[in-house]
Amino acid sequence: MAYVDENLNDPTLYFETLLWTGDGSSPRTLSGLDFQPDLVWGHRRDDDAGHNLFDSVRTAGSDKNLQTNGNGAEGGGLPGTYGYLSAFTSDGFTVTQGSNTDGGAYWNINTGTYSTWNWKESATAGFDIVAYTGNGTADTSISHSLSAIPKMMIIKNRSGAHAWMVYHESLGYNSGTVPRFLQINNTNAQNNGGSGDFPAPPTSSVFKVGSYDTMNKNTDSIIAYLWSEKQGFSKFGSFTGNGADDGSYVYLGFSPAWIMIKSASAGNSFTSWVIYDNKRKNFNQNDGDNSNPLYANKSAKEGERGNGSTDISGNACAIDFLSNGFKCRDNANEINTSGDKYVYMAFAEAPFVNSNGVPNNAR
Repeated sequence: MAYVDENLNDPTLYFETLLWTGDGSSPRTLSGLDFQPDLVWGHRRDDDAGHNLFDSVRTAGSDKNLQTNGNGAEGGGLPGTYGYLSAFTSDGFTVTQGSNTDGGAYWNINTGTYSTWNWKESATAGFDIVAYTGNGTADTSISHSLSAIPKMMIIKNRSGAHAWMVYHESLGYNSGTVPRFLQINNTNAQNNGGSGDFPAPPTSSVFKVGSYDTMNKNTDSIIAYLWSEKQGFSKFGSFTGNGADDGSYVYLGFSPAWIMIKSASAGNSFTSWVIYDNKRKNFNQNDGDNSNPLYANKSAKEGERGNGSTDISGNACAIDFLSNGFKCRDNANEINTSGDKYVYMAFAEAPFVNSNGVPNNAR
């Protein structure tokens, strides 16, 4: 059985989903987290709207949002008009509505439903935020503070319209050095950009970027989110789909609070970045309507298919959250096409056993 670092016996001190219903006020302070967040990823659930990311390294404010459902520069999407995260607090954050109050407003429109996924930056929990300035030079080393090898990195050039670059250890290497990459703002399969993207595997102290404008354009401002794996708290791996309604099972060593899945070997209109969490999900019914997927690369409201279809009848994209992992419950392209390779990142609600070896209550 997996044993967890005693400092991570309570994963909610480092990651938690926060849900709320908008009331139209501005500013509004949302509370209820067990920590002051350093990365807040927010999305409106009941209407089409952007995925907005704010972090404590870049600070909060109307010009600081980044959107994973596009490749725009920092501050795009008219945040001063549609609302934004204006401050971090000890147990949450403050949102400001902006001047637009139509149905697409992002943060606190009256009766709108919202979710945020919140991380605390901590070497203990294996999460680091790194800001750096590009120099356009191949094989550039960037320092990080994880004191462990990153398993997954999400990188965005803040200064211009550039794709989000994703490193995942499971994607493999060419000639033992150059990893393949994914892009979080699209549905593409893994790609190989040669030494222009990731010229070498990351180490416990640095990661390397090539000369691509997406990660290293000269004088541009870049932000990188890095995660190392922490037993009982986080897991970054891959699985092969089996195309069956009795789908693939993935062992994590914990009961998940949040999972994101992406097909690495296929790219089509359905192969979006599927996100599930333990606050929005209705457990564990073999019915797509009860899985409530959101997609990092799409502005679509909760519960649609990866291609934007509103028909999610039957068991499309259904997934079970288990005491020690997750299980796919559909043959959908998004999560379980037969023979396709999928990568995932997952964070814990509770470790399967605590640091004393005592099993936690199973769902």
